[in-house]
Amino acid sequence: MIKLRFISLIFTLIFLLAACGSTEEASKSSGSEGEKTEEKAKEVTITHKYGEVTIEKNPDKVVVFDFGVLDALDTLGVEIAALPQAIVPKTLEKYAGSEYTNVGSLKEPDFEALHELQPDVIFISSRQAELYDQFAEIAPTVFVEVDYANYMDSLEKNFKLLAEVFEKEEALDEKMNELKASIEALNKEATASDSKALILLANEGKVSAFGPASRYGFVHDVFGFKAVDENLEISQHGQSITFEYILEKNPDVLFVIDRSAAVGGEVAAKDTLENDLVKKTNAYKNGKIVYLDAVNWYIAGNGITSTQSMVEEVKAALE
Repeated sequence: MIKLRFISLIFTLIFLLAACGSTEEASKSSGSEGEKTEEKAKEVTITHKYGEVTIEKNPDKVVVFDFGVLDALDTLGVEIAALPQAIVPKTLEKYAGSEYTNVGSLKEPDFEALHELQPDVIFISSRQAELYDQFAEIAPTVFVEVDYANYMDSLEKNFKLLAEVFEKEEALDEKMNELKASIEALNKEATASDSKALILLANEGKVSAFGPASRYGFVHDVFGFKAVDENLEISQHGQSITFEYILEKNPDVLFVIDRSAAVGGEVAAKDTLENDLVKKTNAYKNGKIVYLDAVNWYIAGNGITSTQSMVEEVKAALE
């Protein structure tokens, strides 16, 4: 009997030790899974046109090659480390300071400066698209694009991505509500008007036009201005046109973007446009040729504050 009790006691102790070990292992496993979940929560995986990148949230050294992205980050209160300083819009002129690393120009990045900086993330857009692989060799690179046929949805998608990376969702909601309210008010007024508009890009004496679903088609599609021509070719730099075409279509409003002014050209849009033919249009006769902020529209567009500024600018045509 004593032997049996002793053997029983030994088995009981073995069972208890095994149970404790299992509990400890389960606890370790649970802790490990929890740590993995926490690590994933600190990261964000982004899929874009050129691939997929995973970056830590709130990266420290941020490089931006798109002024629309920079505008959005600035509006959300996110600091950056570097940008191309060859041309910096007035609305973002604080970023021309020496406290920010200069990484070249929009079309000619300074890869040596980028290598030296060793950034945590680089944001690029269409102007740098062909150099994506070179950027990606240096740091995780996010390609941000705008779908002009679905302009506001596309912008909001980009803004939400930035808000997620930098944990600024609440700030974005507030800004987007303000922007949407101003666009809705503009759309209501523009839609009620009978005026038809034409959007022009002037470039060193030449003129091209943009219609719905094009690069500047949001003036029609989102802001609500009726188009004088629904069938313009959709291309990045617009459909090349003549002054005779402008007179033939006879728009009530002309929205003009002076590319020469944006990139330091020599021929002003006003000198190009206000000729004898254009002076015969309703737009000229009624003082409705609206010269838009060239840098804002051509270089710094597709941001939060810049889009709000665009709303305010085109309002002038309804006054």
